[in-house]
Amino acid sequence: MSEKKRVALIGWNPEVVDYSKWPGLNPEKLIAALEADKNKLNELGYEAKFLFLNDAESAYELVKKSLVEENYDCVLVGAGVRTVPEHFLVFERVINAVHECAPKAKICFNTNPKDTAEAVQRWI
Repeated sequence: MSEKKRVALIGWNPEVVDYSKWPGLNPEKLIAALEADKNKLNELGYEAKFLFLNDAESAYELVKKSLVEENYDCVLVGAGVRTVPEHFLVFERVINAVHECAPKAKICFNTNPKDTAEAVQRWI
């Protein structure tokens, strides 16, 4: 049997998200959606792991450290990091950390917490 493909899921820690941008969403709902998508990936035969960002200042170092410690076949950068204009510099730092520390990993993007598996499957 072949080894499971490893997937890093990079996104904001649900406890630090500004939910005013997404009416009806709260930490519990986001955690449930993220866990469901991670579980779906694992059921599909991947080994998925969250890399939660807590703040802009530590994002680059956290991603670098995580990607140096473990090898990943694919790195997904979540829509919350990528699509919120205030997080543009965080997104840029995250992409550069992935480029530096996981140059062989595929990079993919989801559009919401429910289409992560589809994004990963496009690449691995």
